[in-house]
Amino acid sequence: MVGAAALVLLTPSAARAEGKGDIRVVSAVVDGGTNVLVGTEKTINFPIAITITDNSGVKGLSHASTFNRTTGHGFIDWTGTTCQKKTSTTSVCTATMTVVPAWIGGYSDSDQNNDAGYWTVNATVKANDGDYWISDNIAQYKLKRASKLTTDAAPEPVAKGGTVTVTGKLSRANWEDLKYHGFAGQSVQLQFKKAASSTYSTVKTVKTNSTGLLSTKVTATSAGTWRWYFPGTTTTAQIVSGGDSVALK
Repeated sequence: MVGAAALVLLTPSAARAEGKGDIRVVSAVVDGGTNVLVGTEKTINFPIAITITDNSGVKGLSHASTFNRTTGHGFIDWTGTTCQKKTSTTSVCTATMTVVPAWIGGYSDSDQNNDAGYWTVNATVKANDGDYWISDNIAQYKLKRASKLTTDAAPEPVAKGGTVTVTGKLSRANWEDLKYHGFAGQSVQLQFKKAASSTYSTVKTVKTNSTGLLSTKVTATSAGTWRWYFPGTTTTAQIVSGGDSVALK
């Protein structure tokens, strides 16, 4: 998955927690440190790796949950755990979390699209000697709506110095009706790569219209490939379109 790294554990003392004994969560990492992207069809499974320590050894993870930090809503299920012993006192327990897009709309009467953004993780851990610890906010990450982006450059081929019209559409997943809708008012970068080059450069930035459409005109100075790049937002995944090559006459 593409995206900026997720925020991981603050520190054990920074998270609100209660329990008994000296068992503690040392760190927690969501999906290897990436954003979690959810579309309209595919079931998404992602791991939360929780490092736990206790002087008697770690018995395991007895609860894991995650929910939107602002709204308090959660539609992600804890569906399994595996624990790996690292030392006599430390284990890494990995919780598998599952999102089924078709079920999202049934978790709340409110618009579930508003739950994209920053999410937090809670967990309860247990030790061999009976110690336990209920930890809140052990990790934070971004859960984003998946996006789509298209590119079309025309005419093909074009005379050198002629005008190329590059169009496209930016859309994102709607978790309520399970369809992709145009994403309006977003700044999208038009990029170009000369023929035989491996590097794209940004030519200009264009905003999507009310239905997510993009359109701009550029001068053809050389043969090459055009594409659009959307850097993403807090709630919507970044994406790069496929390229469309234009040759010179």
